[in-house]
Amino acid sequence: MSDKVLIVDDDPAQRRLLEAAVQRMGFSVLVASDGKHALDVAGQVHPQSLKAVILDLMMPGMDGLEVMEKLRARGIQAPVIVQTAKGGIETVVSAMRAGAFDFVVKPVSPERLGRALRNALKVEQLGASKKGAQPKGAAGFTVKDIITESPAMERVLRLCRKAATSNIPVLIEGESGVGKELIARAIRGESNRRSKPFVTVNCGAIPDNLVESILFGHEKGAFTGARDKHRGKFVEAHEGTLFLDEIGELPPEVQVKLLRAVQEGEVDPVGANGPQRVDIRLISATNRDLLAQVREGAFREDLYYRLNVFPIMVPPLRDRKEDIPVLVQHFISRFSDAVTGPGVKGISQRALSLLCAYDWPGNIRQLENAVFRAMVLCEGHVLTAEDFPQILAQVEGIDALAEDGEEERASRALQTGAGSVVHIDGHEGGEATQPLHPGLMRAIGNDGHVRKLEELEAEMIRFAIAHYGGQMSEVARRLGIGRSTLYRKLKELGIEGGRG
Repeated sequence: MSDKVLIVDDDPAQRRLLEAAVQRMGFSVLVASDGKHALDVAGQVHPQSLKAVILDLMMPGMDGLEVMEKLRARGIQAPVIVQTAKGGIETVVSAMRAGAFDFVVKPVSPERLGRALRNALKVEQLGASKKGAQPKGAAGFTVKDIITESPAMERVLRLCRKAATSNIPVLIEGESGVGKELIARAIRGESNRRSKPFVTVNCGAIPDNLVESILFGHEKGAFTGARDKHRGKFVEAHEGTLFLDEIGELPPEVQVKLLRAVQEGEVDPVGANGPQRVDIRLISATNRDLLAQVREGAFREDLYYRLNVFPIMVPPLRDRKEDIPVLVQHFISRFSDAVTGPGVKGISQRALSLLCAYDWPGNIRQLENAVFRAMVLCEGHVLTAEDFPQILAQVEGIDALAEDGEEERASRALQTGAGSVVHIDGHEGGEATQPLHPGLMRAIGNDGHVRKLEELEAEMIRFAIAHYGGQMSEVARRLGIGRSTLYRKLKELGIEGGRG
């Protein structure tokens, strides 16, 4: 399965030039003369073999933006490098907003095109490492593992703790990417079912004709292709927690059986002689307005009220921007082992301000992907604003990357991350570096060696005293030690105590 690059351009001469340049780089080239042809060609190759798309934005009929949208709708996630003539900068901004990886200005040099392709492949290849760095959501994941500095999210976490004390159904609502599954895992981790199975189902990703079988199971020979017996997700989750994501996507006929499963605690496998008892804790999630679907007749009212016993609304990232700095530091730390290179240690103040100015329609998932991409392409130890070209294009515009409106200079800056390189200690000039969030502690000292436990312990105790306003009972409780032990450590470490 050779690596393929799809070139889409309505200009025959431009197609031939690009084809020759890409072939010299060692790729197998596919060409298309317009948007419709591009979709046909992309649909005929294995998705994993299509490594990149070089796409002309201005074409008759279906333009480049529409082609990008239709590729994504078909599940084709290959990075897209858009090309435009001088003067098409506004269109480029729209393409970057739509998720284009990079852009080049016609006529593009082979060196510039090669750099764009190499970086696209670098991000794509390291994507598997990123997935490996994802939290596994093991039984030990609890509310305290959710990173937040937002009062709105603190209210959500309080609801999670309350929900964990019983087995009533929970409905988690919120936009895509806000972390609804993490909330579900945290509730499970705080509950008495923490050591039991946690089974997840994305209802929107299952073909309608298979939903009933996947959820409730089937007997061998129950239908064409049923060669073996299948237990179903409800039975898999017996005595544990079942998380149904995108519950609003369930077909009406399956909603009826789900209602019975919730009410009676039993399921009817397809082809079975009788029902089967199940003991599960049900947590559902949706990014839709389920109540509006009820009014429209698309979702059963009786099922809605059965699921919505304990509602939790997770706010979007744009409504809790105080979480952005600590989330960025968390992602930098988590991806540091997955990303090769000089080793990113932090983020500049300007870059952080840029991220805080953006509305993040894809929420935490989009922020996570943006940080990962920036770390892959960063050539220094500190992420700068230019390492986030897609965000920079939307917040400040392409001109923010150029001098005197030179699009080609903007193009180079977009991909190479041009700008002042600052070191984590800030000693080499350039823009200020965002320090670690006060709730995070450095493991490495100024001498480059791991800090002593006594030093870390003293820092942790001082931080806890300040964080809890000198309430020593609360400090001791949060540190997991007795008050007498706390006061002994204060004396040993020479730390001034608080009150109460």
